[in-house]
Amino acid sequence: MGRKTKITKEMILQAAYELLDESGIGAVAIKSIALKLGCSTQPVSWQFGSMTELKKELFGYAAMKLYGSLEDEMRDRDAIEAFFISGKHYLSGACDHPHVFRFVNVDDTKETIGERILGEKSIFDIQFDEEAYKMLTAQYDISAEAIGRAVRDIVIYTHGLAVMMIFDSHRLPKDAAYRMMYDVGVMMLSSIGIEMPSDAYLP
Repeated sequence: MGRKTKITKEMILQAAYELLDESGIGAVAIKSIALKLGCSTQPVSWQFGSMTELKKELFGYAAMKLYGSLEDEMRDRDAIEAFFISGKHYLSGACDHPHVFRFVNVDDTKETIGERILGEKSIFDIQFDEEAYKMLTAQYDISAEAIGRAVRDIVIYTHGLAVMMIFDSHRLPKDAAYRMMYDVGVMMLSSIGIEMPSDAYLP
């Protein structure tokens, strides 16, 4: 008789992530995870205790799946190029993994970003795309406040575009979305004195 496979936390999170990616957070339940893993519900319940706790862990796991490679993609790039790589990555997540994107970036709950990351702060109290902001302030002799505002406004536009795309059943092609994000970025950066050709860094 063969030995039983040990059901690890990583296996449970991966199964939950696959259900989320395929069908949305409504499909993620202890029974459906157990069915996907071919086990009873006991290992899932034992590892997490409740769906609330599982979803807290799934939030971080899913965010890492979406954005875990972004830092490497931005490393050693020109600041502007890195910033637009970040925007392209964000839009790609919305296009390629809409259910995951929605869970991580739209369906905010106190158990996820609201309580664990922001606490009592407003989302507008934090620096949007902090890595790109740091790179831009290091490269350009422009006030940090002006760069911070431009980054904030480009991120807000890109987020709004991504959210519209996930509810539009991907009728807008990714390349068209990249172009829209890029054009707005060029306009906003030009307004603070960062000039560049209209397609120099187009993803």
